[in-house]
Amino acid sequence: MNAFDDPAHKIAEFLLQIKAVKLEPEHPFTWASGLKSPIYCDNRKTLSYPKIRTYIRQQFVESILEHFGKPDVIAGVATGGIALGALVAQEMGLPFVYVRSEAKKHGLTNMIEGELESRQSVVVIEDLVSTGGSSLKAVAALREAGCVVKGMVAIFTYEFEEAAANFKKAKCELRTLTNYSNLIETAVEKEYIAKKDVESLKQWKLNPSGWAQSLVK
Repeated sequence: MNAFDDPAHKIAEFLLQIKAVKLEPEHPFTWASGLKSPIYCDNRKTLSYPKIRTYIRQQFVESILEHFGKPDVIAGVATGGIALGALVAQEMGLPFVYVRSEAKKHGLTNMIEGELESRQSVVVIEDLVSTGGSSLKAVAALREAGCVVKGMVAIFTYEFEEAAANFKKAKCELRTLTNYSNLIETAVEKEYIAKKDVESLKQWKLNPSGWAQSLVK
């Protein structure tokens, strides 16, 4: 089997093909936080491609069963994890809920939408993990509701050390279908980027906040 035929590299290639991920180290993007980045990721675009979303759904299911076993409930993190989580729950024949970024300001002021009972086991679905802040906020809400969070599965992670530390502190296991390292390897192999760009991309992952300064000559 070709080294790039495994699921992690296949998904990385899908993300590059449909431009769910864009790599432009010489023309960095500005995130909502103000952070300058050579990568922009919008995994919601995968939903527009039936074959790709089906492949991702199946990889989610396999990862969940392998690492966590079948839970009582699947939970999606708003907004990127909602549609993905619903697809996974449907495939597994499980109930689905989703977790808002914050409680509603009206009505029942719910943060968790859907039927959920205390002591149920839950696996959380995300589309993307950066530092893990918003993802782990959802985990905390589910735990506060009395649920047992078995872990989280996401399509992609930037592999920031901060994220690894945050998940470890929260005692929440994170599994991802692909990651930044797989993406860079695939991008070079499939000629989405030049080899000369690799070092800059690696440096960004190690020091995102200081990376933009290194571009100034």
